[in-house]
Amino acid sequence: MNNIIEKILDHRSIRSFEEKLLSGEQINTIVECAQAASTSSYIQAYSIIGVTDPEKKAKLAELAGPQSYVEKNGHLFVFCADLYRQDMVSEMENTDLSVSIESTEKFMVACIDAALAAQNAALAAESMDLGICYIGGIRNNLPEVSAILNIPYRVIPLFALAVGYPKNRSDKKPRLPLANIYHENGYKGDKQEFIGQLEEYNETISSYYEHRTKGKRKETWTGQMAGMLGKKSRLYMKDYVEKQGFNKH
Repeated sequence: MNNIIEKILDHRSIRSFEEKLLSGEQINTIVECAQAASTSSYIQAYSIIGVTDPEKKAKLAELAGPQSYVEKNGHLFVFCADLYRQDMVSEMENTDLSVSIESTEKFMVACIDAALAAQNAALAAESMDLGICYIGGIRNNLPEVSAILNIPYRVIPLFALAVGYPKNRSDKKPRLPLANIYHENGYKGDKQEFIGQLEEYNETISSYYEHRTKGKRKETWTGQMAGMLGKKSRLYMKDYVEKQGFNKH
């Protein structure tokens, strides 16, 4: 156990921030830490957009939920899968890279690169005693988000990261049992064992919600997932991704 591990294990999403902006030094440090993350084949297939314009933040907050903490925070970072600069490489090196750039593999690389960079940014922010919250809700309407952020071809906004000084610290949510996540030497997919682990986890989550809400909420994890996955949402995504020049092959 050390300070880094303690900080990682103490993570929880923060959805209420003080009215205090991050300094330029804090922002630059967070971005530099994001850039220090691993990147596939040195492609660095992501970009980060810092949103400070109050009107743009308000519009993004509305599109994302609405979620007030997208508007009211210390700084809002939007992480994008980005192969726009690879188009510039193609032009500068006078070679057609379109088949590779438009492949499913490079789409995955861009998404993974962005996620790795974002997690570095989140850990950097939390090490400064700041709070963070990932915002997947910007994918509710990516065409409109793209217009707000002037997103070019070959770029896809994936999620935002709200960062700021915590006003209230929420409880830490229990994660799935390690045995349900970690497998040695091959996937252990015994159905009954899996169901047993999830039933135990349901009891843990139900108790967590009951305690947190003083009895007003007792839902299970599998019930929550069934409700969420049962909704047809963001089904426009495949067309949008292809229109942006990704995942064509």
